[in-house]
Amino acid sequence: MDATTSAGLIDAPVVKPTGRAPLFAAIDLGTNNCRLLIARPSHGGFRVVDSFSRIVRLGEGLEARGRLGEAAMQRTSDALRICADKIARRGVAELRAVATAACRAADNGAEFLEGVALATGLKFEIISPREEVELGVAACGDLIDPHASAALIVDVGGGSTELSFIDLDAARRAEFDPQRGRAPIAAWRSIPIGVVNLAERFPERPGDPTWRADMVEAVRAALADFADADRLRSAFLQDRAHIIGASGAITSLAGVHLNLERYDRRKVDGLWMSCHECRAAADRLAAMSLAERALSPCIGPDRADLVLAGAAILEAVQTFWPAQQLRVADRGLREGALRTLIWRHQRRQRGRLFTSRDAPPAVREAVG
Repeated sequence: MDATTSAGLIDAPVVKPTGRAPLFAAIDLGTNNCRLLIARPSHGGFRVVDSFSRIVRLGEGLEARGRLGEAAMQRTSDALRICADKIARRGVAELRAVATAACRAADNGAEFLEGVALATGLKFEIISPREEVELGVAACGDLIDPHASAALIVDVGGGSTELSFIDLDAARRAEFDPQRGRAPIAAWRSIPIGVVNLAERFPERPGDPTWRADMVEAVRAALADFADADRLRSAFLQDRAHIIGASGAITSLAGVHLNLERYDRRKVDGLWMSCHECRAAADRLAAMSLAERALSPCIGPDRADLVLAGAAILEAVQTFWPAQQLRVADRGLREGALRTLIWRHQRRQRGRLFTSRDAPPAVREAVG
């Protein structure tokens, strides 16, 4: 990971921890990716001292079988052994490991994680969609434009997509700080559609202009009966709201938009894109063959067949909530989980309980 101090998150090259500050670790095991961060608290955020990310496709074929496949579990177990080794070598004081849609949906999800615990010592919690939403807000809160009336955080995963609506006008009236993940969530929705299962449902049809439209319509159908955020719609229609997009597919879209010769987190995390720029980047990707996308430095072979599914999910969301601006977030549940550990540590250090203004609900639940 490249060094940056953008948006309150400090990434650094891998270094040996020094001093007496404890190290914290978080693992996000999703349908598509396995991600680890090891960090120490630093100036209101955290400094990353080690990280790991691998596309494991744990949920491959899950929609058809209802179970995790042997090959997928083996790939994931191999990645988690690397995570366990890094955690042991770094002398991590506290770990939070969360599993999401694939393990929630699979008949053998809990059984697989029990085996992981026996083999590696890593104990996972399968979190609910609501907890995913809360951790996403904790991770992305400081990317919210404090001058907007509303914001929508869209976290596109491999097996599900979480949407979190933030009423910033209400946050200001309640004297919440919307840039530190503390704004109240006005409405939220989790749909069981992510880049892996959407791509499996709609195999690529080169040269067929209806292929992308079919994916967009499938996502629109899943969002159609969601009315909880209707009271915020006027803010989107009047250009007083924006979207924050968090996912590998969306960061890849941003990299293509920027014509990066190699992916650079410093240039992507926090980037503003107009809705027209999002669509233009998706059109460029659609014009490429699968092989060409695999050679793109911001996509690669592991994401080449998934990135357009992610673009379709984003496009469907933008048709319902037509914000003119998207802010790209290269962060997710592992960053949110790290923040919960750090908040809990700070509570112990200060010897007091946090109030409702100190952390979002998932953090309050995590710290007890």
